[in-house]
Amino acid sequence: MKITKLSLVAALLIGSSAFAIDNIKVSGDAKLYYATDDNAGEKITNGNGEVVDSSLFNTANSAGQAAVSLSLSADLTEGVSVGTKVTALSTLGLEGQLVGGVWENVSGVEDTFIVNDLWLATTVAKTTAKVGRMELDTPLVFSEKWSITTNTYEAAVLINQDIPNTTLVGAYVGGANNVGGTAALTTASKVGGQYTYGYPAADSYGGVVRSETSSTSANTTFGQFFNGAYAIGAINNSVENLTLQAWYYDLTHVAQAYWLQADLDMEGILLGAQFTGIDPNAVAVTLGTTSPSSTAYAVMAGYAMKDVATFKIAYSQTSDDLSILKVGQNVGGSQTKLYTEAWWNYGNVTRANTSTINVTIEGSYAGYDLGAYGTISEQSASANVTLPTATRVSKLNEVTLTVSKSVGPVDVMAAYIMDNSIVDPNNAGEGLTRNTLQAYLTYNF
Repeated sequence: MKITKLSLVAALLIGSSAFAIDNIKVSGDAKLYYATDDNAGEKITNGNGEVVDSSLFNTANSAGQAAVSLSLSADLTEGVSVGTKVTALSTLGLEGQLVGGVWENVSGVEDTFIVNDLWLATTVAKTTAKVGRMELDTPLVFSEKWSITTNTYEAAVLINQDIPNTTLVGAYVGGANNVGGTAALTTASKVGGQYTYGYPAADSYGGVVRSETSSTSANTTFGQFFNGAYAIGAINNSVENLTLQAWYYDLTHVAQAYWLQADLDMEGILLGAQFTGIDPNAVAVTLGTTSPSSTAYAVMAGYAMKDVATFKIAYSQTSDDLSILKVGQNVGGSQTKLYTEAWWNYGNVTRANTSTINVTIEGSYAGYDLGAYGTISEQSASANVTLPTATRVSKLNEVTLTVSKSVGPVDVMAAYIMDNSIVDPNNAGEGLTRNTLQAYLTYNF
C-alpha cells in the first residue's frame, strides 16, 4: 500500500543477517489496482469546444494494471547474502476498453517486466555493506511505495553501528529506474511513478538526487546519474524517545543538499521538526535553476491513543527561491518526506514560497483500518513567484478517506480523494473540484 515504508537500515540488516548457508527465502505478491476520476466534472472541453466526457468509470479517466512480484534471497556463506526481485506488469487487455491509463508506463501499455533488485550484502561485526540494485530509504533519496511497483537504485551502501545508539550510513548512488526528464530519454526509463495516470507526463521521482544530465536507452529501465551522487547520514537515539537525524548529499557537479530532523514519541505525545536545503551549482543553473539555493522547514505535533487512533497536524514553509528538491526535475509529481506531504497530489508542498497545513487521522474500528487526510497548500506571489498561473493551481485543497482490511492473505484498500488540482480553463490559478475512487488488491505469498 502507498503508506507502507521499509527503512533502509532495516532492509539491509534483515537482508544480510547470518543464517545457515542453505537458507533460501522466497516471497512475493500479486497486485491489481484500479482508479477512476470525474476529471473535475462536465467542465472540460476539447480543442473543438466539445465537452469531454469526464464521468466516473469513463475509460479515458480510469486506470488499471496488474503486477506480480517475486523476491528471492539466499546466504552464500556466513554473513554473505544475495537477493533479487522481479516484477511483471500487465494491463490484462483492459486498455482502451475499461481503462485508458496505467500506474507504470515502462513500455507503453504493453506487458513487460522489471528487475527491481539484484544485490550482494555482507556483515562483519557491526558493519554491513550492500551493493547492487536495491531499495533506498533516506530523506532525499528514497523508494516510493504507493505505486504498483517500487522505484529502486543502483548503489553501494555502508552501515555501521559501533557507536552506541548511533547508526552511520554512507552511500554512493549511480543510477535509478525512474531517471528521465529530457526529450532524449524514452518511456522505458519511467518506473515508480504515475507516468500516464494522474500526472501528465510527469516522472519526477526519487527526491533530490534526480538530474537531467542522466542518460538511458530504450532497452533498459535504468539510467545513470551524472557522475553519481553521494550521501552520508547519522541517526542517533541516545536520548530516550528522541530520534535525531542528519544527512548530507553531494550530487557531483550539480548540487549539495542537507536534511536535519528530530522526532519525539513519549507516552503518546508526538513532536517533530524538519529543516532541509539544497544549493545548486553552476551546472544546475544551466539546467534551468534560477536561484542559488532554497530551504524548507516543517513541524509536526500529534497524539497517539493506544489501540484507538493517532492524530497529527503539521505545517511547512518553503523559501522564496527555487522549488526545494527539484533540481533537474519536471514540475509536479515529486513526493517528499516532509510531514505535510499530501496523500495523493505530490509536488505542491515543495513549490517556492509555499505554506502547507496537513491533518492526519488514522485508527481502527471493527477490524478495519481507517484514515482521513487533509492538505491545504498555498503558493504566494513574490519576487520569484508570479501568480496566477495557467498550468497549476496556486492553492491546493485535498481530502482523502481510506479504508483497509486484510482478508486472509489479501490486503484490500479503497480510497476516495477530493481535490481541486485540475486548473479551471476559464480562471487561471484556480482549481475545479475533482472526485477520485481507487481500489487496491494485494495478495501476499
